[in-house]
Amino acid sequence: MNTSRLEAFSDGVLAIIITIMVLELRAPTGPGFTDLKPLVPKIFSYLLSFVYVGIYWNNHHHLFHVIQKVNGKILWANLGLLLSLSLIPFTTAWMGEHFLMPSPAILYGINLLLSAIMFLVVEHVAIHHEGKDSKIGIALKSKVKENISWILYSAG
Repeated sequence: MNTSRLEAFSDGVLAIIITIMVLELRAPTGPGFTDLKPLVPKIFSYLLSFVYVGIYWNNHHHLFHVIQKVNGKILWANLGLLLSLSLIPFTTAWMGEHFLMPSPAILYGINLLLSAIMFLVVEHVAIHHEGKDSKIGIALKSKVKENISWILYSAG
């Protein structure tokens, strides 16, 4: 099967994830700018997660741009990625509600780590399916950005 259905489904899920996150932001009850101050942690959490999901959308787009065909393993790996990303609205809301508290921050970090692992699984399954000398295999040989990301995840 070509990649268009998987890409369309994934784009839709990611759009819904971002929509759910923004719907968690409630307008302040007062009319002044100072009434926005209590929302700063929630807005910060939203912006952080929006950028994070946006990066995954961009990476997903580029990944499936070089993949020729998908099989069942790629579909299931992609569903695993979408599952982990679909938890981001929950962990974002909890972290925004209890900003800088250990448990929400840890769970948010676990969510980000799980998403990163699932993206690696999608890459690995795609390379295995298409071969190391395929476009995807060649494109992913240089993993400088990936190694930097893993260092940053570990440091966090």
